Amino acid sequence: MTPEEFQLELSKQGIELNDKQMEQFAAYFRLLVEWNQKMNLTAITEHKEVYLKHFYDSITLAFLDTFKPEGQLCDVGSGAGFPSLPLKIVFPDLEVTIVDSLKKRITFLTTLVEELQLDGVHLYHDRAESFGKNSKFREGFDFVTARAVARLNVLTELCLPLVEKEGYFFALKAAKSEEELSEAKHAIALLGGKLINAEDVSLPNGDTRHIITVQKKKETPKKYPRKPGLPNKQPIK
Repeated sequence: MTPEEFQLELSKQGIELNDKQMEQFAAYFRLLVEWNQKMNLTAITEHKEVYLKHFYDSITLAFLDTFKPEGQLCDVGSGAGFPSLPLKIVFPDLEVTIVDSLKKRITFLTTLVEELQLDGVHLYHDRAESFGKNSKFREGFDFVTARAVARLNVLTELCLPLVEKEGYFFALKAAKSEEELSEAKHAIALLGGKLINAEDVSLPNGDTRHIITVQKKKETPKKYPRKPGLPNKQPIK
């Protein structure tokens, strides 16, 4: 997907990018490839692939009815800034908080945010388990996103405590898995959530992405998330 195709495909979805936004995506690509030579940010570095599988893929979240282009969004373990920073470029009114456990990635993101001149982006070097216990952030976000390989029951424990009541947790998965969804149902209910949707979104090349939407219906019990490492080692069954 070339930058021009990226712009055209988004316009078909009702998202119009101006010259400044296109320049921001071009700078994002340059910095991503440059920094990737000194740290492992992504295995995808080819120009067209980055625009399709990182930039466009991140923005598919905005195709959902439940997503609103303003409010507070927290991105848990965002790595190189996906999906939150492409969304921030497209929707400047979005207030973005990123938490990542790797200091090097936060260093990259700090440089990226400065270079792209993005206001209203807050970066925290922390474990999601500790971050979710912090009263300053707990149940403080309209939307929480995770685009990670961890299983859904693990992501639910890390993310749902951060969602305010009636807010949404979005899990962006590469593939649909009924087993994973079924396995996470208890964790979703236990932590105060309700499964709203699990839907496929098509990329322009025909690939499919799977987005799971969970709405927060009641407060998460205080014991969650558990200590760092436990959600992964002993997932809620």
